[in-house]
Amino acid sequence: MNLPDLMELAVIRRVSDVHLAPERCPAFRVDGALRPLEDEYEPLSPDECEKLIFSMLTAKQMEALEERLEIDISHSLDLPSGRTRFRVNIHRQQRGLAAVFRLISSVIPSPEDLTMEESIYRFSKVPRGLVLFTGATGTGKSTTMACLINLINERRPKHILTVEDPIEYTYEEKKACITQRELGMHTHGFGPALKSALREDPDVILVGEMRDLETIHLALTASETGHLVFSTLHTSDTSQTVDRIIDVFPASQQALVRSQLSSVLQGIVTQVLLPRASGTGRIAAREILLATPAVRTMIREGNSHQLYNALTGGVKGGMCPLELSLAAKVRQNLITAEVAEQEANRPSMLHDYLKAQNFSFDVPGLTVARPEEIDNEQHEGPR
Repeated sequence: MNLPDLMELAVIRRVSDVHLAPERCPAFRVDGALRPLEDEYEPLSPDECEKLIFSMLTAKQMEALEERLEIDISHSLDLPSGRTRFRVNIHRQQRGLAAVFRLISSVIPSPEDLTMEESIYRFSKVPRGLVLFTGATGTGKSTTMACLINLINERRPKHILTVEDPIEYTYEEKKACITQRELGMHTHGFGPALKSALREDPDVILVGEMRDLETIHLALTASETGHLVFSTLHTSDTSQTVDRIIDVFPASQQALVRSQLSSVLQGIVTQVLLPRASGTGRIAAREILLATPAVRTMIREGNSHQLYNALTGGVKGGMCPLELSLAAKVRQNLITAEVAEQEANRPSMLHDYLKAQNFSFDVPGLTVARPEEIDNEQHEGPR
């Protein structure tokens, strides 16, 4: 088996992930479904699989793999369709060495490509604070953040610093200066990179993932000291996101952290990626929380369980419960009702939205961003 040929086939078929493992044939994930290539490839032997994976590793990466038994790397190949980049996880498992490749587009999508709501687009215009993107792995959080980073790059003369594991999208500098750092290659961890970042004169900081107490603490500090910080968490709704951040800290510090988070938060976007009703492609549904004074008070006073009430009451101001976003896409025939029900955190609310006779798409939380129209507004985004 030839790795470039396999990856060229993945590009042609618009695959999101490629799975390689011993004693299995390669498998492609297409539109969210995993499809083994049983008719095109034989199962790989452990030696064949190891040889394919080792062919793309440097000596240093091989040493790290032997020591840690799993590594995340970025890798690129010159294919007939063009230079293609991948985020790769390599790991030992019971049958031998295996790898999963995530294909990274060379083109950063526009807000229109992502059907990005106006509320999210406006996060690219705020001067400071913390914006969080949450959801399961593979729901497009990194792509949405990359779109916002690129909007800032196109419109504002700022210094943008990204810390990623590994680097995914790469940017062509336009109005902004962009510094990208990768864990293991340019820094030893998110914590050290963020400590250094505060001395590197950034305006905007992208933190690939807030994984631990140190990273969360430093991200909050960076937001508090006048930087605009984007980051991700693996949580399924807004209240869970707030609780996850607070619960990382010792009980004696949690009141202070609630106050800190309430003052720096600009918004939380929870995203799911759904198969289109047409059978081809996927589309995102998003829950959008904006940090209004009421939301800040709920966070500060430890009432995160009330945030859903703020979401439903703030729709005209640009907020959007996930169930409303799902219902809108069902009404527009973009997804099926069955798919929406599977993803809803509160199925009863989804049913209520679908039954509503006065259902309207003409609210900021549902309206897709039209950048040129929004850029002409005298608006600095949510505060």
